[in-house]
Amino acid sequence: MIRGRFVLALTTLMTFVGAFALSGAADTQQPLPHPRRIGVLLGGFSPAASNVQQFRKGLLDAGYAEGRDVVIEWRSADGDFDRLPSLVADLVQRRVEVIVVVTTAAAQAAKRATSTTPIVLAVVGDPVRSGVVTNLAHPDGNVTGLSMMMSELTSKRLQLLKEAIPRLRRVAVLGNPDAPQYPPVVEDLKAMAPSLAIELSFVGARIPEELDLAFSDIRRVHPQALYVVDDPLFFTYRTKLLKLALKARLPAINAPREFADEGGLMSYGTNVGELWRRSTWYVDKILRGAKPGDLPIEQPTKFELVVNLKTAKSLGITIPESILLRADEVIR
Repeated sequence: MIRGRFVLALTTLMTFVGAFALSGAADTQQPLPHPRRIGVLLGGFSPAASNVQQFRKGLLDAGYAEGRDVVIEWRSADGDFDRLPSLVADLVQRRVEVIVVVTTAAAQAAKRATSTTPIVLAVVGDPVRSGVVTNLAHPDGNVTGLSMMMSELTSKRLQLLKEAIPRLRRVAVLGNPDAPQYPPVVEDLKAMAPSLAIELSFVGARIPEELDLAFSDIRRVHPQALYVVDDPLFFTYRTKLLKLALKARLPAINAPREFADEGGLMSYGTNVGELWRRSTWYVDKILRGAKPGDLPIEQPTKFELVVNLKTAKSLGITIPESILLRADEVIR
């Protein structure tokens, strides 16, 4: 009888231990909570671009591990804005909880596609003039994020060109006429040019194959400098664009610092990487339950001026000390 009780106790103990072991194994193999799904709609950038990677870093800093806490659905139009409606429709169909947009065209496409899915503006020129929102302090419905202050920066770049080249009289403006941000930039440049005694010539390129033709048109008007309007096309093909500009011996200015890094005379604009990082603050707030319309759209407070002194010397341009002292970086 004693032996029988011992066997029964041992069997009970082994059953308990086995059940505990199975329970522990089940706990460790339990699937993680369903990750939140974020859509990112790019007009022309690549998800692999260094600036874009700041979005991933911002999410990580906010406590979101990709794959565990969030899944990012990347969609890029590669500069073909006609693809944007189908790309954003796909994101909506996949029930992403928030759509982060880059470029004005992407913002407009997202707003047309949904009035319920929250939209965060990451790198967008002027959301008010482009009709994406009517008010920065109290944005409409499902849209919030950041504005790049394109109007103010447009005028400032033309002023910087004039200050760098005091005898400047003729400037060629290269833009993409199909881009929604192009008409406001043309309007701002035309308003500023007379006060600087500058004559503007506008030249368009819509696809990469038109860049060579555009520079043929540019050379015919004999400009002294080149103003490049922000556009994913020109950013993506900036190496070719800058080679054409240097071949034509044209000092060029644009917003992204990559243009100055790679041979442009100057760049002046917001730090795009910081905009990407800041956009994750909005994403975090929305995932935690905030309504987009309750989050005011921010405008940048920090701007970068980069001057390529090597390019200036190769073009026979002496950059005034007043600009060099204000520059955040001088490439020598």
